[in-house]
Amino acid sequence: MKSSFFWTACRLLAGAFFAFGWNVVCVSQTVRPVISELGNPAKGRVEYVNDSLTPLNVVLEAKSFSVSETGEISYRPLDADVHLKLSATSFRVQPQQTYYVFYEATAPKSPTWFVIYAAFSGFPFRTAQGMNVRLELPHTVYLLPKQTVTQQEVRVTRAELNAVDGKVRIEVENTGDNFGRILDTELVYSKKKQQPAPGFPVFPHSRRILEVALDEKPEGENVPVEVTLQFQNFKLEEKLQRSSFATAPVQPDSVTAQANNTEGKTP
Repeated sequence: MKSSFFWTACRLLAGAFFAFGWNVVCVSQTVRPVISELGNPAKGRVEYVNDSLTPLNVVLEAKSFSVSETGEISYRPLDADVHLKLSATSFRVQPQQTYYVFYEATAPKSPTWFVIYAAFSGFPFRTAQGMNVRLELPHTVYLLPKQTVTQQEVRVTRAELNAVDGKVRIEVENTGDNFGRILDTELVYSKKKQQPAPGFPVFPHSRRILEVALDEKPEGENVPVEVTLQFQNFKLEEKLQRSSFATAPVQPDSVTAQANNTEGKTP
C-alpha cells in the first residue's frame, strides 16, 4: 500500500513539474490506513508518514462524498449530521517521522461514509511560476452497522465480454440497506487461467459498473468465460455473455476511495 501511494505521489508531482518544464526528484508521503471500516460511534487513528528529508506541513479537511455507478467520486462539505472530532487539524511532520492523528466520529444512521483529506505542503521546490507544490492524500472512513450485505441482497445484472473492444463489463446491484465490499474481482478462463481486477464498494440501493480491459486479445481458447466476485462472507459467480458490439467507454474505477479508491480506493 505504501508503494502504491509513493508512485501516486510521483505521478502527481512529476505531472505538475512537467507542465512547467521542470525535472524533480520524487519524495514519498504516506497515509495509512487508506480505508477504515468502523462501527458507529467510532474511534480511529491515522498515520501520516514523511519519508522525505524535509519537514512538511499538513492540513486536514473532512468531506462527505458520493460515488456514481461508474466509480466517479463527487465531494461536498461534510454533512451536518456527521460529528467528527480530530486530535489535530494542522501539524508538522519532521523528516523520516510519523505523526498520529486520533479521531472520534458518530452519525445518526449507518452506513455513513466520509473522507479526511491531508494536504501536504512545504516541499523544497516550486513551479516555474513560483507556486508551492501541494499533495493531497485521503483516509476514507465508513461507519457501519454490525450487519453486512447478504448474498440475497446483491446480484450481477450484467456480465458481458466484448471481443471487439477486448473488455469485460460487469454490473452489480445492491438492493439492500447495508454496505458491501467486493474484495476481489477475477476473470476465469476455460484453461483455469485467471485475470485479477480491482475490488470496489457496493453502496446500499445502488448499482456499480466495472469495465475490465483484457490482458490479451480474446481469441481461440484464450477467452474469459466467467467472473467471480469475492465478498467477505460469500462469493458470486456469473457466466460471461458474448457481445460483438462496441460499447460506450466507462470511466476508470476510482478510491474511494477510496476508495475505492480507492475504492485511489480510494472509497
